[in-house]
Amino acid sequence: MALPSQLGFQDAASPLMEELLHFHDHTLMIVFLISTLVLYIIIATVTTKLTNKLILDSQEIEIIWTLLPAVILILIALPSLRILYLMDEVDNSHLTIKTMGHQWYWSYEYTDFETINFDSYMIPAQDLMPGQFRLLETDHRMVIPVESPTRVLVSAEDVLHSWAVPSLGIKMDAVPGRLNQAAFFITRPGVYYGQCSEICGANHSFMPIVLEAVPLEYFEGWSSLMLEDI
Repeated sequence: MALPSQLGFQDAASPLMEELLHFHDHTLMIVFLISTLVLYIIIATVTTKLTNKLILDSQEIEIIWTLLPAVILILIALPSLRILYLMDEVDNSHLTIKTMGHQWYWSYEYTDFETINFDSYMIPAQDLMPGQFRLLETDHRMVIPVESPTRVLVSAEDVLHSWAVPSLGIKMDAVPGRLNQAAFFITRPGVYYGQCSEICGANHSFMPIVLEAVPLEYFEGWSSLMLEDI
C-alpha cells in the first residue's frame, strides 16, 4: 500500500502493473523532452533573433514540426495498445470470483466452489486492532492463491461502483445489469488494499477492498474451512 509522503505509484504486485509502470516512465520521459524543447524554443525566441524570415518561411522547419509529433504519437500509441490488449486478455484462469458492489460494501462469490460467498464490510475505527489501517480494513478479505491466473467478474446491485486495486493495476467499473471482467496474476504473497473508485453515494469512501494473496496450500486450507462453515 502507499506510504506517507510517497511519490509515484505503489509497488507492482503483478506483471500487468509492472508494464503500466514502464509505460508511465516511458511516456513521462517523452513529455519531459517535449517540454524541454518547447522551453528552449521560447527562450531562444525571446532572447535572440530566432524568428527571422528564413526560419519562419523554412520548408524544412515545416516538415520537421509536422513529422515529429506524428513520430511521438506512434512511440506512445504502440506500447499503449499492447498493454490494452494484455489487460483484456483473460485466458486459462485457475479461479473465477464474482464481486458485486452494493451501497456500501462488496460481496464476493467463488464460482468454482459454488457455496463460498460472503459480504465484505469496512471495520469501524473503534473496532480496529493494532496494526490495522483506518478506512481500509474489512471483516472478510478476498483470499486468492499467488502465481495463479485469476478472473474477477464485476457488477453492481444498485448504482455505479468501481473495483480498484492499485498494486495490481486493476480498475474495473461495476455497472448494474452488466458483467465486466478483469484478470490478474499476483507474483508474491501479501495483503493489497483498494477502494471503490466511483462516487457512488454518501458512503463512497467507506467500501474498501482487501485482497490477501497466499500460497496455494494455504488457499486450499482456507477454502476447506469456508466449506466446512457452510
